[in-house]
Amino acid sequence: MTIVRAFAGLLLCLCFAAPAYCGDGFYVSLEGGGGAVNDWQHTRTWWTPCGPEVKQARASFDTNLAGFGAAGYRLGDLRFELEGGYRRNPISSYLKDGWKKTWEHEGEAGPSGALTEGSLMANLIYDIQLFERFSLALGVGAGGDYSRFKLDTHWAPIDEGDYHFAYQGIAGLNYALSEEAVVFVNYRFTDVRNISFDATPRLHLVGDDFEKQAATAGLRFALFVPAAVVPPAPPPTPPAPKPLEREFMVFFGFNQSNLSDEALATIKQVVGAVRESGSAAVHVIGHADRAG
Repeated sequence: MTIVRAFAGLLLCLCFAAPAYCGDGFYVSLEGGGGAVNDWQHTRTWWTPCGPEVKQARASFDTNLAGFGAAGYRLGDLRFELEGGYRRNPISSYLKDGWKKTWEHEGEAGPSGALTEGSLMANLIYDIQLFERFSLALGVGAGGDYSRFKLDTHWAPIDEGDYHFAYQGIAGLNYALSEEAVVFVNYRFTDVRNISFDATPRLHLVGDDFEKQAATAGLRFALFVPAAVVPPAPPPTPPAPKPLEREFMVFFGFNQSNLSDEALATIKQVVGAVRESGSAAVHVIGHADRAG
């Protein structure tokens, strides 16, 4: 329970720590869940010295684990990816014309064997934004599927594999944890075409397509996420220029007309002000009295 709570806390932190946008670029994904195969109706042709013996048969399969991995490129709302998958569904029952309803004979165990499949599909997926972090994924794919059908019996075992063309439809829901990571759930319906096996030189199986379904959950990681563009900082505001003094006062000594050192310094300030601003207003005020 402690590990589960810690993992849940980590997910919550990721959910609220970053924006929900996943930009363009390459990504990888990994997902797993349950996979089921519909009953396979097929025809068994057994070549005997007297000619072919044709019987109808049906194989049923248990639901089992399925796993998928993909590498792709996101461009806007579209994703192009190459997906590899693996499934193995044990045989739960195998019935054919003339046999009992269940495979049970005195002293004989039930059916054993499995349908094992490896697939390589090219997918095109369109993401429809629903909310800030949620999006709906709809896609299609096509490629190849290697199917190996194994049925163990004490008298005529079958163990044969072959490549077949396959196509699929995908529907899913995405939730962005961060700019780099997305968790998602997917549903797949896959159809594998033109199923036939030459199980032995005398036994030929041909039947309906393999119709497969899978419900999975996974995690998708973006690669080479571009760094966010940070706008350059605005230049520092230059300090306000110190206002130039415009009024100056020059004093003469009592009963004197010569300029003192202080008066000469003031006149230099007047000259500097004129040079900096181009002009200055100078007022000359004189005053005389009888005292000096």
